[in-house]
Amino acid sequence: MDFLRPASWEEALAAKAEHPTAVPIAGGTDVMVEINFDHRRPEHLMDLNRIGELSEWQVGPDAVRLGASVPYSAVMEHLRAELPGLALASHTVASPQIRNRGGVGGNLGTASPAGDAHPALLAAGAEVEAASVRGTRMIPIDDFYTGVKRNALAPDELIRAVHIKKADGPQQYSKVGTRNAMVIAVCAFGLALHPGTRTVRTGIGSAAPTPVRAKEAEDFLNAALEEGGFWESGKIITPSVAKQFAQLAAGACNPIDDVRGTAAYRRHAVGIMARRTLGWTWEQYRGAGRALEGAA
Repeated sequence: MDFLRPASWEEALAAKAEHPTAVPIAGGTDVMVEINFDHRRPEHLMDLNRIGELSEWQVGPDAVRLGASVPYSAVMEHLRAELPGLALASHTVASPQIRNRGGVGGNLGTASPAGDAHPALLAAGAEVEAASVRGTRMIPIDDFYTGVKRNALAPDELIRAVHIKKADGPQQYSKVGTRNAMVIAVCAFGLALHPGTRTVRTGIGSAAPTPVRAKEAEDFLNAALEEGGFWESGKIITPSVAKQFAQLAAGACNPIDDVRGTAAYRRHAVGIMARRTLGWTWEQYRGAGRALEGAA
């Protein structure tokens, strides 16, 4: 196994063009596990830790550009207001040591359906900035996951950053695991309210071959909130609406039985998480509205 250590982004792209099968490594929290268990033996490993720009982020007027190697701990500490859903997801990642090393770029590159960041990225409507010697392109998060541990990157492309819209409403994240820490998700659910467009987006992890959105549940809830005047009134969502949303979210799953949980349990748990996260986010939305009324 050869070890490549580019000193700049341009060198990294050139090396990836020359060695398309080279596996990028930054935090190494996924790659090293596979190598240590002999599940993967690449011809080339490409160390990206010398490329400082991958560990930087920029907060713009409407979105955050998050470098591929920005660690989860930085998201938790510095971007909680702008990216609340991703910050909550980051809290559930393994241990403090791994949160200081691992980043969203690695989660995306591995594309495991159990990756903790995926539901939050789907709910927020992120875009992946992919680059090669041929140029740069933006991949909508909905188009990024193409199969079990497969993504839309071309062989010569590397993930440079993730662009995530700043939250314009409450976001939540929930995860079920076999214990409270250092655990792969049995299933996970992310929810984001977007009051600016009067829409709701979701993300489901570890309950289908890829991370997915519960689009039918979203369509139902978007229609129910609009037709019932909920966005304007801020009134409590009725139990029947919440129940139907939860059932549709569970129906979006296509899980398997494995050592961490059965398919039936995963569907049930996703429904519970959908109902709870809807309740939490809507209470935050209602509370923000009441606070604005009080300030006026």
